[in-house]
Amino acid sequence: MKIDRQTIEYVAHLARLDLEPNEIEHYTKQIDSILQYMDTLNALNTDEIESTSHAVPVECALRDDVVRDSLPVDGSLENAPERIGSFFKVPPIIEVED
Repeated sequence: MKIDRQTIEYVAHLARLDLEPNEIEHYTKQIDSILQYMDTLNALNTDEIESTSHAVPVECALRDDVVRDSLPVDGSLENAPERIGSFFKVPPIIEVED
């Protein structure tokens, strides 16, 4: 066993977790299982494996950026409830108390 009950209790104490005795046993078994699996993975010979950033080829799903004309000011503000010149007029969000 790579991890014991005392280690789980110590980590729970550091994290300010109040674990029940059955939870401590459960987490001890789970974390031990994870660490044993990591040992299995570490035992694999990966010397001939090329490093990758992704397990499968990744292609950009986004379109290319294309420069084009934007909306004219009058067209973008035509449905605005209120406007000041070429800007939207919005209610203030900061309330001043007297």
